Amino acid sequence: MRIGFLINPIAGMGGRVGLKGTDGLADEAARLGAVPVAPGRAVEALRHLRDSLDDPAAIEWLTCAGTMGADVLRAAGFDAVRVVHATAAIPSRDDTVAAVEAFVAAGAGLVLFCGGDGTARDVASVVGEATPMLGIPAGVKMFSGVFGVTPAGTAEVVRDWLAGTLPLATVDVLDLDEERYRAGELAMRLSCRARTPFEPTRTQTAKALVVESSDAEVKAAIADYLGEEIAARPDTLFLLGPGSTVQAVAEALGLDKTLLGVDALLAGRLIGRDLDESAILALLARNPDARLIVSPIGAQGFVLGRGNLQISPEAIRRIGTGNIVVVATPAKLKRTAALRFDTGDAALDAELAGRGYLPVIVGYRRHRLTPVAG
Repeated sequence: MRIGFLINPIAGMGGRVGLKGTDGLADEAARLGAVPVAPGRAVEALRHLRDSLDDPAAIEWLTCAGTMGADVLRAAGFDAVRVVHATAAIPSRDDTVAAVEAFVAAGAGLVLFCGGDGTARDVASVVGEATPMLGIPAGVKMFSGVFGVTPAGTAEVVRDWLAGTLPLATVDVLDLDEERYRAGELAMRLSCRARTPFEPTRTQTAKALVVESSDAEVKAAIADYLGEEIAARPDTLFLLGPGSTVQAVAEALGLDKTLLGVDALLAGRLIGRDLDESAILALLARNPDARLIVSPIGAQGFVLGRGNLQISPEAIRRIGTGNIVVVATPAKLKRTAALRFDTGDAALDAELAGRGYLPVIVGYRRHRLTPVAG
């Protein structure tokens, strides 16, 4: 089997520094102290795949030179590596497109990539529905349906697909306007469709935008309940995660919260808006009694690890896994089979998943126990 593999080496860099994406902002992310995360995520997935295969040498890897592929494959222990594309000094979208064209020309039966939605869109622009594709999640946000839920989960999907036990599914590749996203507007459209190996517990669905006429009333009821909890804890730091559900709750409390940022609330007033990881950690150092209010991505179920990377594993541990407050409307939960965590820290993800179920606030003093995918 020939598999084409490429990595977007800058994918995900903007997450912890609060840039909400890295396209066109890699230099700014680096200036703010961001470090590459995609190579580590790719090595994790590839090592897991190698260790799970009876004969790793049965795969011939078609890849790019250097940091866009060959270096990572060899670091993961694969030897049958053929470079079919020489990358520019600073890799770009053109390299991604040219590499995938070379993979297809060389007979790749699958294109495995590591990146986010932008990389998925570029890969899909070449393969369409002709050659299957699958993504190792490494971007700031991943709303398309071509990604595994975690690097290890992606490896298991590849293993089972190679064994012939998984079908291919046709899924949506979503195109997000990053400029509008950074300005606080969630503007998505269907870019194209693609085929991907599908296993429901290890392959994510595309993000669903859930809007129902009753949602405003439900969010107001959730806000009433949380308002009472917040008023009763004037010395507790509340971190408010991104998303329309949490924003609606904050607005009902009279707070001007950012839609896609992480904001901080103490003693009934906002003390920080659109915080990056370092600012969150600084606040937690001064306010160790803290709660995190977040809402899952519709249909996908991700509570942490998609679109909120500034809430890092270190921040989560300081807050405490028992102090994560999950809120959602019943309409969103109806389309969300399970909650998921992909923080980049496998031990932390296992701790969060180990509870089995999490109570989700769905109304005024109303909770719904929702399963957590392991």
